[in-house]
Amino acid sequence: MYRVYGMTTSGNCHKVRMTLDMLSLPYQWTEVDMLTGATRTPEFLTMNPNGKAPVLEIEPGNYLPESNAIICYLAEGTRLMPPERLARARVLQWLFFEQYSHEPYIAVARFLRKLHPDPASQRALADSKMDGGYRALKVMEGHLLHAPFFVNERLSVADVALYAYTHAAADGGFDLERFPAVRGWLDRVASQAGSSTMPA
Repeated sequence: MYRVYGMTTSGNCHKVRMTLDMLSLPYQWTEVDMLTGATRTPEFLTMNPNGKAPVLEIEPGNYLPESNAIICYLAEGTRLMPPERLARARVLQWLFFEQYSHEPYIAVARFLRKLHPDPASQRALADSKMDGGYRALKVMEGHLLHAPFFVNERLSVADVALYAYTHAAADGGFDLERFPAVRGWLDRVASQAGSSTMPA
């Protein structure tokens, strides 16, 4: 049985939970509080020297960090990972977009406004993330105007990765009413993902 070391309020951890649940894979969840230094202990650093969650324990002593690597590993050979070479590259394209052009703005703004111990002190920094986040949402909107999902018109781990923080974007101050195609896509992913809402 897999074990996940993660933080429930983290979108990067949520995407791992979503993938496991959608594929009906058995797992145990071990909650780690990144805000209190739980990922910087010597014990945790043996699992991930980078000191971040999530970490998937595949079997005792065999650990895989990085959320998008984890969901790709779990999705291999399933309906969430297309078998075609180009389609798989398209999945990777959107996973790289999520980590480089989406998460640094939408996830960080959410953290600063909702999870930081002193949100008021972080208001200016959070505000500085808005333009980048809206750029990412605009890219997503443009794609979703012409496709129900991000790759091959069917749900994949590309959608799971982008869903995790997008569905909570309002926590960071983003107005999703401006993006009807994104909102429709969120509903489609949620309808296939079952329990899919991340706690604030």
